[in-house]
Amino acid sequence: MVNLSGLDIGIIIAFFVITLFIGVWVSKQAGKSSADFFLSGRNMPWWLLGVSMVATTFAADTPGLVTELVRKNGVSGNWVWWAMLLTGMLTVFFYAKLWRKSGITTDLEFYELRYSGKSASFLRGFRAIYLGVIFNVITMAGVCLAGAKIANILLGISQQEALLYSSIIVVIYSSLGGLKGVLITDFLQFILAMVGSVWATIYIVNLPEIGGMQNLLSHENVADKLNILPDFSNSEALITLFIIPFAVQWWSTWYPGAEPGGGGYIAQRMLAAKDEKNATWATLFFNFAHYALRPWPWIVVGLASLVIFPSLESINTAFPNLNADMQGHDVAYAAMMTYLPAGLIGIVLTSLIAAFMSTISTQLNWGSSYIVNDFYGRFINKTASEKQKVLIGRISTVLLMVCAALFSFYIKSAKDVFDLLLQIGAGTGLLFIMRWFWQRINPFSEIAAMVISFVIAVIFFINGKLDTPWFEIEGHMQLVLGVVITTIGWVAVTLLTKQSDNETLVKFETLIYGNESKFKNIGYKVLAFFLGVIGTYSVLFATGYFIYGKTMLAVGLIILAVVCCLLLIKNWKKII
Repeated sequence: MVNLSGLDIGIIIAFFVITLFIGVWVSKQAGKSSADFFLSGRNMPWWLLGVSMVATTFAADTPGLVTELVRKNGVSGNWVWWAMLLTGMLTVFFYAKLWRKSGITTDLEFYELRYSGKSASFLRGFRAIYLGVIFNVITMAGVCLAGAKIANILLGISQQEALLYSSIIVVIYSSLGGLKGVLITDFLQFILAMVGSVWATIYIVNLPEIGGMQNLLSHENVADKLNILPDFSNSEALITLFIIPFAVQWWSTWYPGAEPGGGGYIAQRMLAAKDEKNATWATLFFNFAHYALRPWPWIVVGLASLVIFPSLESINTAFPNLNADMQGHDVAYAAMMTYLPAGLIGIVLTSLIAAFMSTISTQLNWGSSYIVNDFYGRFINKTASEKQKVLIGRISTVLLMVCAALFSFYIKSAKDVFDLLLQIGAGTGLLFIMRWFWQRINPFSEIAAMVISFVIAVIFFINGKLDTPWFEIEGHMQLVLGVVITTIGWVAVTLLTKQSDNETLVKFETLIYGNESKFKNIGYKVLAFFLGVIGTYSVLFATGYFIYGKTMLAVGLIILAVVCCLLLIKNWKKII
């Protein structure tokens, strides 16, 4: 626990006041209609939407997750999420434009646009609860747990107190301001979060215990953790950290913020854009910033934590009041923040609060949009007025927050949530990529994919919690097995059932593609996909090599990134 100065407390209070002011300020406009509440009138610029996407993925659990990966597997451990850049770039160049052209309010409306019959309606309602409630609550629970761990270490308050105080603030401004309030506060929160993480990293590296970057990189606890690429001579690390993420995970799993084909709150942001170009630019900026600009401050702090807290036992010894259920390598990030001085600790703590609130507010707005538009307004009260829809949206915001806070007591770390969400979505990704182009896919395909993947995930989850497991299967093989079984299942169902009626398919393709071929300029889009991936990874690696002092290699990678950027600009009109 740190002793906060008057300056620290003032910074935190000022942030809360500004956040609440924004919520109240935009509440009148947000309450006009459900479209204003959930999509801000569909007139948002790319830069605001892109920053909001990045801010949402900068959750309170993200620094802890990266720290845990670095402590256990070194820098290369981050490939389990770095590989998802391929998913993101696929969305940028193939799907962002399509989502915006659909003109729908939530991505779940897609089902009754693309499919026909009662099965399409059932799928829309079922997935509204499946994603908007179940999936959403699990995601937010992980963020709540991370926030509670940070509060316990830095403020000395219990999980119950931390969630009570934070929930009240985030629910008030999320329920008042709708998406516009979320977008504006996201912009503020992202700037604060980046300033706080970079400043804190610089201070920590120069602590006497660390002695500067060169001493950190040469320390015996750190030297073997620096490789950006996995050790190719270590077959287990190569398979789990590199081969499976690139060969299987990126295209086959559904994960919040990295949905194959786009979806969730990423789709919500694209649907809120002024036009197709703004939707594409927003998603491109998000992927570049998320993967190339943001990770290294967390990585460096994770490496520094190995010097001050070389083992899990050393963390537990330093923080004896930390609840046993909350102990883990992911708390090392918060533990390192206790070394910050007055003023800076206030900024960093506020930035972590901002990260928590940014993610939770987006999840709440997105989840309530499903409940209102795709369940309540579609099945419960088809004649509901706009005011009624906004009211239900605000009520569901509160209930979702309560459920997430309660479920957070049943999980132990950010990595646990990451793995659980990947397993639940295992095998569904290819369907979401193909459904825009393969007419044969129908509602039964999607229902089969969801049910099969969820049942498999539940079986693996329960098995992992048993004192005497029913079977022993490594985590990475569980993912592969889930992908294989689920993919075979939904493809079989697709081939055994009828596609949607021809009238629905023609209407859908006319709306999305107009008179153009759905495969128009496909070669340029594939080229853009690879240029985006290579360019982003080049900047990510270059940043790391600059930190490592390998300047020539870093400069070479920057040149490669510039070449990729110039080629994208040259071919942009044919790409989009």
